[in-house]
This record gives sequence, structure tokens and C-alpha cells, in this order.
Amino acid sequence: MNSIGEACNDLKKEYDDCFNSWFSDHFLRGRTNDSLCAPLFKVYQDCVKKAMKQQNIDFEEVKKDLLETPHEKKPQGKS
Repeated sequence: MNSIGEACNDLKKEYDDCFNSWFSDHFLRGRTNDSLCAPLFKVYQDCVKKAMKQQNIDFEEVKKDLLETPHEKKPQGKS
């Protein structure tokens, strides 16, 4: 799956590769320190936030927790 911003695709792949390696080589063996990929994640996250801003997507709106709240949108006609 591509990133929200085309310019972020290479960063996403780099982070995904790091995460997958960490998960299989560290996490599944009981080593849960997840700082290995943190620098890559930060760079990728900054790129995604920039792409969201360029597409007029409000990051704070995306972060809202709506499930199980009165603001959760539910399908019409279902009870």
C-alpha cells in the first residue's frame, strides 16, 4: 500500500522494512525495545503530516477517537 503522499512512498517502504525486520528478529523473540526504527518513523511521520497539510487534511481531526462516542457515524436504518 502506498503512502498518503507520493513523496513519502520511499520513506514508508524503508520504515516498513525496518519494522518487519524488528518484529520478526526482535519482538517475536521477546526483545520489545522498539527504538530501532524510531528515527525512520519520525522522518516518515513528518512527511505524512506535510502531505496531509498539502491535501487540506486536518491532522487533529484524524486523531479524534470517535468510536463508542455520540459522534460516531452509524449506518442509516440500522438499530
